[in-house]
Amino acid sequence: MSEKCHSILFDRRGRPLAQVASVSADLPDGHMIPLHCHPEDQLIFASQGVMTLRTDQGIWVVPPMRAVWIPAKTPHSVTISGLVAMRTLYFLPGFVKGLPQKCFVMNVTPLLRELILHACTFKRLNRTAPVQKRILEILVDQLQAVDSIPLQLPHPADARAMRIVQSLLANPGEPKTLQALCKDCGASKRTIERVFLAETKMTFGKWRQQLRLLHALRLLASGEKVTGAALDAGYCSPSAFISMFKKQLGATPTRYFQSWSTNGNARAARASANAR
Repeated sequence: MSEKCHSILFDRRGRPLAQVASVSADLPDGHMIPLHCHPEDQLIFASQGVMTLRTDQGIWVVPPMRAVWIPAKTPHSVTISGLVAMRTLYFLPGFVKGLPQKCFVMNVTPLLRELILHACTFKRLNRTAPVQKRILEILVDQLQAVDSIPLQLPHPADARAMRIVQSLLANPGEPKTLQALCKDCGASKRTIERVFLAETKMTFGKWRQQLRLLHALRLLASGEKVTGAALDAGYCSPSAFISMFKKQLGATPTRYFQSWSTNGNARAARASANAR
């Protein structure tokens, strides 16, 4: 059962104190925020490190310089890989219109990144203050124009398919074929393939490929070498993993993590200092 967090945007009488509030935290590798939910819409940005968000509907992995949108009242937990500079904005429900009513990972443009970091220097942002109103207007405009990226792993509802999911989540590099996995779940290969496509909108092969990519991404954030991450995730070779990584994130693993390390650390340090 998830813990219901108290609102930081409403007073005890239910009156709004502001439209947006912020929280900044630097969290160590392996840290876990247990299952909870907020009465506000939530945007979590990782200026460094990788966050893994879990809900009943699936898993979302948030790499450096990306963010995840979490609608109000969505129970979720967060696991940290690597040192994570977490910057969180809480919005009055419905303040940002037009976004999906489900979690999604988004690309963060340079302008949106700077807006998030700047907003986090304020405890709260209220549109009754002219300067803060302008920040809020640009922030909302940028959020309404974001592109989502496919870094989620949806869960099927079918109990038999979920037994396979739980088995592979425990060991993403498991080499067993789907035929072999089906023997343990009490359903035919054809049935499981049909269930995955209907309930996750992904073939089982694509779902498994996504699981392995996300697992390797977390390992890399924790300091694992590319070869070790690729083999642990079940890829037949580092080159196969590098090819998939580049296809999904637009750069090789080495270049991707070098990029955020070079460009993100200075910004994260500056934002952390300002937040204090």
